[in-house]
Amino acid sequence: MAKRRSLQEDTTALKTKVKESSTKSENPEGNSAIRALRKRLKRTQRKVRMVKQRETARTAKKAAKE
Repeated sequence: MAKRRSLQEDTTALKTKVKESSTKSENPEGNSAIRALRKRLKRTQRKVRMVKQRETARTAKKAAKE
């Protein structure tokens, strides 16, 4: 099995793909491939935010215990 990319790497790759494909296309709003890329980008950004929230909650809980 291949190694999975981190969420940050995946986010940056998707951002570049969206930017490149939207500049190449005449109608980026109507292109279904670009829409799918944007959906994937939003999903990974949401995952990154949730991971950060969990990390801050974990550190706050650990600090409150001590």
